[in-house]
Amino acid sequence: MREEPKHDLNKKDKSFGMYRDMLVRYVLPQRKLLTGLTVLLFLSIGLQLVNPQIIRYFIDTAQGEGSLTPLYYAAGLFIAFSVLQQGISVAAAYFSENLGWKTTNKLRSELVEHCLSLDMSFHKTQTSGSLIERVDGDVNALANFFSSFIIHLFGNLMLMIGILVLLFRENVWIGLVMTVFVIGSVYVIQYIRRFAIPVWKQWRQLNADFYGFIGEHLEGTEDIRANGAAGYVMNRFYEMSRRMLPVRVRAFLGFFMMWSTTILVFALGNAAAFIVCAILWKNGQSGLTIGSVYLVFYYTELLAKPIEKIRTQLEDLQKADASLLRVRDLLAIQPIIKDGPGAPLPDGPLSVKFRGLTFSYEEDGQTTLDDLNLSLEPGQTLGLLGRTGSGKTTIARLLLRFYDPQWGSIELAGTDIRSCKLHELRRKVAMVTQNIEILEGSVRDNLTLFDNGIPDKQIVEVLNQLGLGDWYNALPEGLDTGLASGGGSLSAGEAQLLAFARVFLTEPGLVILDEASSRLDPLTESRIEEAITRLLREKTCIIIAHRLATVQRADRILILENGRTVESGDREKLAADPESRFSRMLAVGMEEVLA
Repeated sequence: MREEPKHDLNKKDKSFGMYRDMLVRYVLPQRKLLTGLTVLLFLSIGLQLVNPQIIRYFIDTAQGEGSLTPLYYAAGLFIAFSVLQQGISVAAAYFSENLGWKTTNKLRSELVEHCLSLDMSFHKTQTSGSLIERVDGDVNALANFFSSFIIHLFGNLMLMIGILVLLFRENVWIGLVMTVFVIGSVYVIQYIRRFAIPVWKQWRQLNADFYGFIGEHLEGTEDIRANGAAGYVMNRFYEMSRRMLPVRVRAFLGFFMMWSTTILVFALGNAAAFIVCAILWKNGQSGLTIGSVYLVFYYTELLAKPIEKIRTQLEDLQKADASLLRVRDLLAIQPIIKDGPGAPLPDGPLSVKFRGLTFSYEEDGQTTLDDLNLSLEPGQTLGLLGRTGSGKTTIARLLLRFYDPQWGSIELAGTDIRSCKLHELRRKVAMVTQNIEILEGSVRDNLTLFDNGIPDKQIVEVLNQLGLGDWYNALPEGLDTGLASGGGSLSAGEAQLLAFARVFLTEPGLVILDEASSRLDPLTESRIEEAITRLLREKTCIIIAHRLATVQRADRILILENGRTVESGDREKLAADPESRFSRMLAVGMEEVLA
């Protein structure tokens, strides 16, 4: 029985630590905005406390038969303070939103950068919609927490304390009753709040799954329609909606309980204020005037404002609790593939060496590559052949360190790639696949991937070398011409050629072509053969192919089967050897036998 409270205490300490870390990291660096908000906050509190005193003076003075001049001054002062208070409120809202915008943008950018650094094994288990919901939706849920929670919570507490001090100044009994009212109100609201936190966390998770589903199926609209699967997709949509409804209802009930409880508490507070004032008035309490009674009632009403604010802030906090936990969980995921100490790779073509390379995607799963050995000299081209599933694309992924082998090593220019910085390795190794990603942006941005250091002259030169000169000259705005996401305005061949241009602009030392010409028609493919040969002249290249014609430029051939080497050697020697598998493939014209 003693362990439960200890567990709850540790849980609260952990939650407090998360909020503290977030505030220290994202909010406290915005010192200017925080200082401005604090000054505006204290001004607003002072004006809210002073205005009722002016009204009391007005009421008590109006009961006498003296000059009306003090009343005019009091009315003018009240109006001036009210206008000033509204101006301060507008300024505070601006500062608060600005603070929230800056802090959430910083967190959002860090989450995006973190997701990009995570391994392919992570991205294989996450849909794009789910990640978008976590990066954007969860961060938006934290906006109020970042922009105003601490400042406004502190301000509302100060306002409550100020009101209670002034009520004690009027009468000790009034101050005591209102203090009990405030403590009870905050306790009740906090007690109800704790039941809603798990529901909001579940709601955020269901949202992520829902938007992940929508994003995935909208992206595959063409395939869904072609296969007549729209009905299945809609059934899944309705199923997920039905799962979300009861969770949303429970979340709303939690909000309704807090709202209705607050209304009830305010009503009890007003009743308590009236009862105390009535008793004191009946007993002829000295110094209790009509203005004083109004002041007590006004301050009681004013107490409702900070309590209501605290209620809404705690409601935001319960949403932030769920989002914060999901954000922290995402940031806590660490990539398995980490930077090496920073061994440099030389410029120019790179040698490639595999030593006993063994790899499996699952720790206890089937081996994808088994004891693979290979040596490729700088500037040589390797033709990599094998059936689907033989491990060809896996080799490319390992060269880029999307994964690391369980045993063995990969060396470029005599350096184990695990000793290199990831960005340095991926700058020296480039890959063109049959699936081309065209981004929504200009032609320049798609070719340079937003690297402003590549001059336009170099871009145009590469386009001409790839036979895209006429295409470029026909662009209405040159390199500034916009391209649609997915390359809807491009033919398959043009998109593939742009992918070639994108790679060659980075000037890598090793180029991997993974079925890179499979989408090209024979005329386009033959047109770029000479250009590719020229561009690969001073680069090491690995060509992954199904068709034998694709590897005719290769210096060496490697044939894989079930992750093992079945044949390897000089292409011309293998072609001339009637006993070699490669020679037999050429002899019978097995163009597609490897597919």
